[in-house]
This record gives sequence, C-alpha cells and structure tokens, in this order.
Amino acid sequence: SIQYAISSTQFVTLRVYDLLGREIVTLVNEEKAPGSYEVDFNPSSSIKNLISGIYFYRLQAGSFVETKKMILIK
Repeated sequence: SIQYAISSTQFVTLRVYDLLGREIVTLVNEEKAPGSYEVDFNPSSSIKNLISGIYFYRLQAGSFVETKKMILIK
C-alpha cells in the first residue's frame, strides 16, 4: 500500500512506472480533500501480469511532486 497526506484540497495524481519509464497504472487521478490516504497496489488483480522487480510511483498534489522506488516480489 502507498500512504500519503495532503493539507488542503488539491488535485492528486498517483501513477506507477516500470524501469523504462512506461506508465503501468494510474491509481489516483482526482481532487482530494485534506487528510491521510492509503492506496493499495495489487498488480495481480487489476493490471498486467507484472514480474518481480523495481518500479517507481510518482505522487503529484498541486505543485508538490515526489517519485519513490518500490520493489515488487512475487
């Protein structure tokens, strides 16, 4: 799961990318009220059959942008 918090109402985008920079899935793409959120990333049930490896997720909320690495182990 991916957790994040925002302090004011903002448009939030959360996307997952592979090592080559290809977008795998968009998990969040909507305006959110202030608060804490948790998004489950379950590739086996919702999207392509991903292999174990390194992926990146990018959170954008207003002018804030952060990219972090995650490891998928099957």
